Amino acid sequence: MGTQDPGNMGTGVPASEQISCAKEDPQVYCPEETGGTKDVQVTDCKSPEDSRPQKETGCCNPEDSGQLMASYEGKAMGYQVPPFGWRICLAHEFTEKRKPFQANNVSLSNMIKHIGMGLRYLQWWYRKTQVEKKTPFIDMINSVPLRQIYGCPLGGIGGGTITRGWRGQFCRWQLNPGMYQHRTVIADQDSSLPVGVFVWDVENEGDEALDVSIMFSMRNGLGGDDAPGGLWNEPFCLERGGETVQGLLLHHPTLPNPYTMAVAARVTADTTVTHITAFDPDSTGQQVWQDLLQDGQLDSPTGQSTPTQKGVGIAGAVCVSSKLQPRGQCRLEFSLAWDMPRIMFGAKGQVHYRRYTRFFGQDGDAAPTLSHYALCQYPEWEERISAWQSPVLDDRSLPAWYKSALFNELYFLADGGTVWLEVLEDSLPEELGRNMCHLRPTLREYGRFGYLEGQEYRMYNTYDVHFYASFALIMLWPKLELSLQYDMALATLREDLTRRRYLMSGVMAPVKRRNVIPHDIGDPDDEPWLRVNAYLIHDTADWKDLNLKFVLQVYRDYYLTGDQNFLKDMWPVCLAVMESEMKFDKDHDGLIENGGYADQTYDGWVTTGPSAYCGGLWLAAVAVMVQMAALCGAQDIQDKFSSILSRGQEAYERLLWNGRYYNYDSSSRPQSRSVMSDQCAGQWFLKACGLGEGDTEVFPTPHVVRALQTIFELNVQAFAGGAMGAVNGMQPHGVPDKSSVQSDEVWVGVVYGLAATMIQEGLTWEGFQTAEGCYRTVWERLGLAFQTPEAYCQQRVFRSLAYMRPLSIWAMQLALQQQQHKKASWPKVEQGTGLRTGPMFGPKEAMANLSPE
Repeated sequence: MGTQDPGNMGTGVPASEQISCAKEDPQVYCPEETGGTKDVQVTDCKSPEDSRPQKETGCCNPEDSGQLMASYEGKAMGYQVPPFGWRICLAHEFTEKRKPFQANNVSLSNMIKHIGMGLRYLQWWYRKTQVEKKTPFIDMINSVPLRQIYGCPLGGIGGGTITRGWRGQFCRWQLNPGMYQHRTVIADQDSSLPVGVFVWDVENEGDEALDVSIMFSMRNGLGGDDAPGGLWNEPFCLERGGETVQGLLLHHPTLPNPYTMAVAARVTADTTVTHITAFDPDSTGQQVWQDLLQDGQLDSPTGQSTPTQKGVGIAGAVCVSSKLQPRGQCRLEFSLAWDMPRIMFGAKGQVHYRRYTRFFGQDGDAAPTLSHYALCQYPEWEERISAWQSPVLDDRSLPAWYKSALFNELYFLADGGTVWLEVLEDSLPEELGRNMCHLRPTLREYGRFGYLEGQEYRMYNTYDVHFYASFALIMLWPKLELSLQYDMALATLREDLTRRRYLMSGVMAPVKRRNVIPHDIGDPDDEPWLRVNAYLIHDTADWKDLNLKFVLQVYRDYYLTGDQNFLKDMWPVCLAVMESEMKFDKDHDGLIENGGYADQTYDGWVTTGPSAYCGGLWLAAVAVMVQMAALCGAQDIQDKFSSILSRGQEAYERLLWNGRYYNYDSSSRPQSRSVMSDQCAGQWFLKACGLGEGDTEVFPTPHVVRALQTIFELNVQAFAGGAMGAVNGMQPHGVPDKSSVQSDEVWVGVVYGLAATMIQEGLTWEGFQTAEGCYRTVWERLGLAFQTPEAYCQQRVFRSLAYMRPLSIWAMQLALQQQQHKKASWPKVEQGTGLRTGPMFGPKEAMANLSPE
């Protein structure tokens, strides 16, 4: 968890566009402008929404009207509970119970289109699960069911995570890299770093002294992994720098990834720490409770427990006790740490070391030290996190739901099956990285970062989706983003000519071709980074968006970091992938054509000929190639891409602009005139890079604004009463496009990117309205907190829980900050001089002091 001061993240939304507190909405709190963090007063704040025309969406139902919080939050603010965020009553039950997307949700026409793919998938699924005894990278048969229980994950980036439910249970585990187990461990519910801290502030409001005890019990393992036996526990005590921590070590030596957990408590002058080393977690717990109830403490036996027999479980518990005087207070502090320093992925080939081992060692004995460090350092962590978040939380121009979404969606950076690994010197190929001078120093210094496309779509660093999610990394942990880009560049230069059958087309083709961006960096159940492209539904070497997204992200990352060495290293790779992309412009009009199948991130939505999405990404990538060529002093290349851009702009406008928006594609199908919510993705990235207007305009600004207004009118307001975000595709007459399995879905990450684009173009109110629909639907109505899905439909189903793409909400924050800086840099002309006296906005200034690294 990062802790450095990220500085000012405030925004400058115009007063006319400020979205403040909804009138008489008790789920929104307006802090008095004192600059402090003391008492928060509930205030009636009139919102500009009150004066906007609104469609009735069933206001009698608080869940339908976006007022769900008011219905179950309760009146009590709680002790030191922040005024902003996601809060829920422990007794709440969500009324809407959706199902994961399954084959029976596919229309007959779409099922007929995909019958070949379905049969090939079933054959592949059977071989993978029954013959190879592996887990499919996408399991369409056994989707994760709806469980409306999840809360915030414990643990830092890349060390594994343990998720607690909002009722307190430990219920989602990711200790083995990238592999999830969704189970609640009953013995565990009495109650960067792989650690979590639990702080209890206790007040005695009575007139008599009280003895208070809190016990933290924990099972050694998850229950299903007890089979090999050999598990054992032991007490420990660690004193350093005048601070003492006591607790239990739970040793879990099961191969291939053994680990030790530590349940610990801080010892103070007013507290007593006791423990029970071992008890049967599959029993009633009577042994533990009787011990505790006798005197409020545990017996604290010495020595190690006996190693367990095969199939026998073991648990332990730690108790903190204190005496409270009348009207007195005390603080009881626990920690949970897990030390799995060495990991192997599913292929059990290479040994990798987690990032935290750089600071705590690789020997597997760091659990006591981790516990001590966390219990001593957490107050400082809290202060620094508060300093990082407060510019946003204290900004009264931002709505409360946005503040919750912005920070809570970051859960996925830790809980996305994330790994952050040390890079050994001999693990980097000399021949491929020779022309990237800063590849080795970057990977050696900052490590190797990987996160899954989704907890159900198990591929690391899926690049067409990372395009959206990457805003969170580049704005908060920019060195991790650059490290990921170096890894992607390395993979681009490699090839794997092993032939395999692709499920959609049935065609045999190589796993990976040279000089094209891979779809992903690999499956955690195999050997990621060594074997890439776990995705085998399509041959993504012919996808039209991957190469373009690399070029756009390279320039954006340079623009926001100012790292010229990075740009120089990436420039040859950008040239190579753009050269590979040229073959898709078959008629040489400066605009690429899609291939008549789903050859981009919308991998179930067929695109034919020039298209709004891929054509727009192409023009944006060509435009940034012009900029990079100028920076790298390559005049001939600059002239080449300038010529392509000029011709491509003319073709794009002629073939796709219809006066209101850009057509989905230029085929003869009726669906070619669908209104795609993501049609302005190219412009979105150009604006994020400080381009796309004035001398660097690619898409006519009036056309962009008109297209965004049309999307808001049709895809947002005409869909589900305007309360569920933007549907991917909408027909011009206001009916969702159901020509594919994805066109009538809402993709949360796409919606946040669309909202950012609206903000960039001055449609700030529309942007917030659009994004709010997704937040209210996911976090409040469907009960999918901390498991935001890739997609949901208007009714019945969702798809792919806990997904990467919604991290794109940080693009909204970047758009707001750029808006603020742009206003600050507007010319201030003094009469008679014509001199500009205001500050200028450069690439690095937008990022100044943003990162919590």
